[in-house]
Amino acid sequence: FAAERKRALPRCPQRIGLVTSSTGAAIRDVLHVIERRQPGLEIILAPCRVQGDGAASEIAKAIRLLNEFQSAIGNRQSAIDLILVTRGGGSLEDLWAFNEEAVARAIFESELPVVSAVGHEIDFTIADFVADLRAATPSVAAEIITEGVFASREFVAGAVDRSFRPRLARF
Repeated sequence: FAAERKRALPRCPQRIGLVTSSTGAAIRDVLHVIERRQPGLEIILAPCRVQGDGAASEIAKAIRLLNEFQSAIGNRQSAIDLILVTRGGGSLEDLWAFNEEAVARAIFESELPVVSAVGHEIDFTIADFVADLRAATPSVAAEIITEGVFASREFVAGAVDRSFRPRLARF
């Protein structure tokens, strides 16, 4: 949980690993935000169950699998920049897999920075505390991850507008 071990996220990620259910609302929310803000962002999905018996081991395995993929490719152009671990809201029991030691250890051992976005604003899990960054919701996580590219695109668009605006000098 130590603040000094938290890693900064890359400003302009090009490829992320996504650990979540392939059928839940969280993946739809994340994909919607990314499509709107940074459509060129490549996503490698490591699907897993996010609640119920065996979910914690599947989440941990998915995090490790993305790290192994990263190690295997070794080419910086093909690198995964970070991992997003996410699921939508639910009861304490629904979110319990993210409180399991296996998930906490997988996040802690990850060579890649990890963003945790589990539940909604009021939900906190151990995964949130171990991760490099906690986001309040899956959508907020996607906004944080895409902020660098989105802000750069907005700045460039504004610069083009400003460069063609006539300038009036007053005497």
